[in-house]
Amino acid sequence: MKYRQLGDSDVQVSEIALGSWLTFGNGVDSKKAAACIDQAFDCGINFIDTANVYALGGAESFLGETLANRRREDYVLATKLYFPMSDTDRGLSAQQVYKQIDASLSRLRTDYVDLYQCHRYDEETPLEETMEALTRVVEAGKARYIGFSEWRAEQIQAALDLPGVAKFVSSQPQYSMLWREPEEGVIGVSEANGISQIVWSPLAQGVLTGKYRPGEAPPKDSRAASDAMGGFIGWLVSEPILEAVERLRPIAADLEISMAQLALAWVLRIDNVAAAIIGASRPEQVIDNAGASGIMLDDETLTRIDEALADALPGTMPR
Repeated sequence: MKYRQLGDSDVQVSEIALGSWLTFGNGVDSKKAAACIDQAFDCGINFIDTANVYALGGAESFLGETLANRRREDYVLATKLYFPMSDTDRGLSAQQVYKQIDASLSRLRTDYVDLYQCHRYDEETPLEETMEALTRVVEAGKARYIGFSEWRAEQIQAALDLPGVAKFVSSQPQYSMLWREPEEGVIGVSEANGISQIVWSPLAQGVLTGKYRPGEAPPKDSRAASDAMGGFIGWLVSEPILEAVERLRPIAADLEISMAQLALAWVLRIDNVAAAIIGASRPEQVIDNAGASGIMLDDETLTRIDEALADALPGTMPR
């Protein structure tokens, strides 16, 4: 496993991170989920990402229990806040920042997180209030660094322009061969300001692994077939997308790597990407995904990928 610097922090994170959205504390049996975590450590993965809203606290609680016997300095832990935790608890107000960090730390059974992230931008709270509250959290030692997820370039810049507040070191956008929107501004402003990308859904909800085939029902053990996990996959399993993904098979075969490794290596081709977050329901998935670390794609391969997906890139896909 190779490691990269997380923005302007002193944290080194594994190129492959283990996420917990839709899986831990909800969609995956606890024993299988624990096995995935054990396998991640065995593969050299040191970066674990979660959020308070995942399984409404269930993912954090599961991680707190499962990681309790490991040395805290052996892993990098990230969580988030913003989405509703109750009828009255949501957003990025100072009150919520202080309340939710304490609740997350309690569930995670730790005194601090390495990275505390704004899960979305809060249009209803002044940015100054949010940034000042996050700064207090860092000063209190409850979070080492701060980040955000799915902010627009102008929102990022506005936060960077505020004086006397903690500086973001990470951005968590959706980014994959099939979803390239961050290239339009987010990566540029991040590169200029010491902010790394921590990519979510680099496998496009598993579609880029090739497990879903055109004209066939989803495998029974797949995310698309799961009531607990399949609600977000949507347009990604449409026939045009699946047909385009089929054209990636010979590219991966020529490189003697799996389609998942091809997709992850494509994301990691950008130096500004510190890590690609994977979600796993079986340890063997972790092993395969971890194998993407260090794979370099040459210009010819990148061109072949673009040609294969030409009719499935941003601008031609549903938004």
